[in-house]
Amino acid sequence: MNNSDFLFARPSLFGGMARLFDWGGTLKEYNTSPSEAIADSRAIMEDWRSVGNDISTVIEVCESKQKSI
Repeated sequence: MNNSDFLFARPSLFGGMARLFDWGGTLKEYNTSPSEAIADSRAIMEDWRSVGNDISTVIEVCESKQKSI
């Protein structure tokens, strides 16, 4: 199963540890785009890419089961 995580920030280990002491929320980091429309289209593209990868995986599994029969 593939997941689209384009909109989620991926902090480093040290960034995660620093957030323990960031009571003011100053270390919030998000993926940015020039506009909302670009962010939406990119997220939708990544979602469909994930769906396509899942479909491809299912096809491969079904084909391998067909060959083993």
